[in-house]
Amino acid sequence: MFGKIEWLDLTVPDAEKVLDFYQQVIGWDKSVVNMGDYDDFCVMPHGEDIPAAGICHARGGNADIPPLWIPYFNVENLDKSVQSTTALGGTLLTPIKAMGAHSRYVFIRDPAGAVCALFEKGS
Repeated sequence: MFGKIEWLDLTVPDAEKVLDFYQQVIGWDKSVVNMGDYDDFCVMPHGEDIPAAGICHARGGNADIPPLWIPYFNVENLDKSVQSTTALGGTLLTPIKAMGAHSRYVFIRDPAGAVCALFEKGS
């Protein structure tokens, strides 16, 4: 479904510290996502298996992501949405990035300064 929030991410320099904060404040459980040299995290309501969001380190391909809770909005055609973003006064914060074998995303700033990601889910 296009236009819905596909995912919510927070990318910060010290994901473990921020994860601990949210676990204490909200009561989230975590699952570990191994990134090779370090671990990122999915968080979910206590006792549930379905992740609610991700808390990630600002490293590697994520080093350029601002430390904000960022919604990933599902779009039908990422290239068209990127063109509309710039034509309507928005800014691309990153190049288009691959997620898995077929999905793609890009971080943008809207004309008011709000940040989000546009996400095209592959088949």
